[in-house]
Amino acid sequence: MTKIAVFVDVQNIYYTTKQAYGRSFNYRKFWQQLQLRGDISYAYAYAIDRKDDQQIKFQDALRHIGFEVKLKPFIQRADGSAKGDWDVGITIDVLTLAAEVDTVVLLSGDGDFDLLLQAVYKQHGVDTVVYSVPGLTAQSLQQSCALWRPIETDLLL
Repeated sequence: MTKIAVFVDVQNIYYTTKQAYGRSFNYRKFWQQLQLRGDISYAYAYAIDRKDDQQIKFQDALRHIGFEVKLKPFIQRADGSAKGDWDVGITIDVLTLAAEVDTVVLLSGDGDFDLLLQAVYKQHGVDTVVYSVPGLTAQSLQQSCALWRPIETDLLL
């Protein structure tokens, strides 16, 4: 059976589905669809910890589905801007686990991950699949993966 590792850029998926559709991503339906393709060996959801009750409930729901939720503190800078980026953490985890699976699934439209997907394919020969919102996904990311799956209304709440 195909071994799958899933990596979710929660902030990217949240904001892009809201912007494009005004709706939220359906993680449960996504999980069910992915289970039909193989064994989900690893599943990580990378989120920002704002200590907000609504977000805590959402994170608990992700854990219940089967994701390990990794949290990074929300940092408010003195100039009013905010920081909460998981790109390096996601990259390290993908590079660490790619040799142990057949397929790496990334949920993000962030073009910063294009070189990562090229590298894990070149180094480990794993299939790379990206789920992201059409029109809000970097072309370089779409071109760097073996399969791009657009997030459309069938994967929304």
